[in-house]
Amino acid sequence: MGSLQLVHLTYAGSDKPSAQIVFGPELTTIYGASDTGKTFIVRSVEYMLGGAQLTIVPQADGYTQILLGLLLPDGSPLTLVRRPGTNSTHLHYEDLRDLVHRPADVIVNSVHNARSRNSLSVHLMRAMGLDEILIRKNEAGGTRSLALTDLVHLSVVTEDRMIAMPSPVLRTGTASTRTAETSVMRFLLTGEGDPAVDTGPNAGQRRVNRGQINLLDQLVIDLWAKLESDEPERDLKDRLARIKTAIDAQNTALRTADEGHREAVRERMTHARRLAVLDERLAEVSDLLGRFSLLEDQYRSDLERLVMVNEAGSILGYFRVGTCVFCGADPEHQHAGHSQQEATQLHTAVQAEAVKTTALLNDLLPTIADLASEQEESIRTWQTVKSDLEALDEVIAEAEGQLAPLRQGLQELLDARSEVERRLELHARIAELEDKRSRLDGEGAVPAARPAEYIAARVVNDFDSVLQRTLGSWEVPAVDNSGYDQYNAEIRAGGRPRAGRGKGVRSVLHSAFTTSLAHFCIERDLPHLGFVVLDSPVVTYRQPVKNTPQDPDLPDVRITSTVVDRFYEDMLAFPGQAVIIENGDPPPGVLSEATTYNFTAADGRPGFLP
Repeated sequence: MGSLQLVHLTYAGSDKPSAQIVFGPELTTIYGASDTGKTFIVRSVEYMLGGAQLTIVPQADGYTQILLGLLLPDGSPLTLVRRPGTNSTHLHYEDLRDLVHRPADVIVNSVHNARSRNSLSVHLMRAMGLDEILIRKNEAGGTRSLALTDLVHLSVVTEDRMIAMPSPVLRTGTASTRTAETSVMRFLLTGEGDPAVDTGPNAGQRRVNRGQINLLDQLVIDLWAKLESDEPERDLKDRLARIKTAIDAQNTALRTADEGHREAVRERMTHARRLAVLDERLAEVSDLLGRFSLLEDQYRSDLERLVMVNEAGSILGYFRVGTCVFCGADPEHQHAGHSQQEATQLHTAVQAEAVKTTALLNDLLPTIADLASEQEESIRTWQTVKSDLEALDEVIAEAEGQLAPLRQGLQELLDARSEVERRLELHARIAELEDKRSRLDGEGAVPAARPAEYIAARVVNDFDSVLQRTLGSWEVPAVDNSGYDQYNAEIRAGGRPRAGRGKGVRSVLHSAFTTSLAHFCIERDLPHLGFVVLDSPVVTYRQPVKNTPQDPDLPDVRITSTVVDRFYEDMLAFPGQAVIIENGDPPPGVLSEATTYNFTAADGRPGFLP
């Protein structure tokens, strides 16, 4: 949708110095002392954009022309020239900034008239592509064209309207215009006008439709209760996309950790089997070494006995006379040299047995040595494998420690995805029911509980999130759960309607509503003038405090600069054009970045009008 841009406001007259404000393309701040013409600038802008009347201040005497410079949506210049107190506006398709004497390109009626096609409203709405838009003006289904003043009311806010009790949505506050005013709000939030309705159903059909709508309303209310959250559908879709991305990342991390864990487990099983084989072999070697050691001891013991036998035989054969110790023969039965022969035979036998036993021992010792060497090597290998096994146990324990939170995190993400998908399904069901409700409403049913210009709950929810974000950025306290109550065409904050708050909070809520509406429309390419002009948006705001028993009439507020500073910082990032009128000085950071005018009422520029 196309939007406009304010270029300048100029008062011109013969023999009068021009009074001019040139607006910056983004943020313009006009501040300073009271009674210097700041509010008069706002009223003049409103007057030049189709206002019916303007109270001329004494300083404006002698100024015969008011010029408002604009840039049209296609970027071409347009200068509106209007004489105070008249209902004619001269259109010049060029940028003029001084007293105009040349003929106008087009002369139009300043104030919108439904019966006239030659008004400023028609020309500017056509330039913005909104000249064919119809809005509902009554609950019977009658429509009228969208007018420029419908949009100006929601973009240009004077000081008295800033703190006034009526809702920012309502322009006149009368019952006869309420349907049209709420229809304008619906159009801005949805971009959808109303169809022209010539005839409607009969009373019986309306009663049937009304009953169906009431049932649909109840179903929608029940579904909203199941949502258990006022998070907009768009935010849910964004969150679902982020959750799916997180799930993919978590799955990747989990697979990597799981593969490392499985690999460590497989390697540990291999080491465990190898350790079991080593344990079995070490047991066998240890058993063999025990047996062979016993056999070695036996062989050595046999050799020692053989030596003793050999020595004992020699001694007995040579030094003892009498009965033969070998064969038991008495001396008379012994032949010559009997003892010597017997000793020699014993020695020979002992030697033969010693040779045999020595050979067996010599065969056994290398086997024992080999087994001992194998045992030492197996023990070293066992210790190495055991160390590797313990290291793998630590790796497995660490991997299991990583897997547990990863699995838990994945489960939490899966649960969150399921919950978001459930809410999106509820939103889809609500949208389906609201579509059915809209079709029935278009057939002429007018239930008393909901306005004919009903806005889908998801759209209102989206706008509420923008409003809450704005108030949060400004750090306004005690205004939680803020939003637009379309049933009463009112702004609610902190559980209370705006009309029930003090004038300081009313001004802040009106400012937040106007800027949030512009944010919402501009960011979504929905219809809007493209600029806001706010007179005294936060100057009356005070921080809440408690009354004291000693002074019950003490105001329940005290001044603070926090909200003011945050307000200006947020307006520097405003997506459209903003003009702020205030008494107090903006923060230094704003003065360095915005287009600024300081009316001092003394030195410098004393005010708007010389």
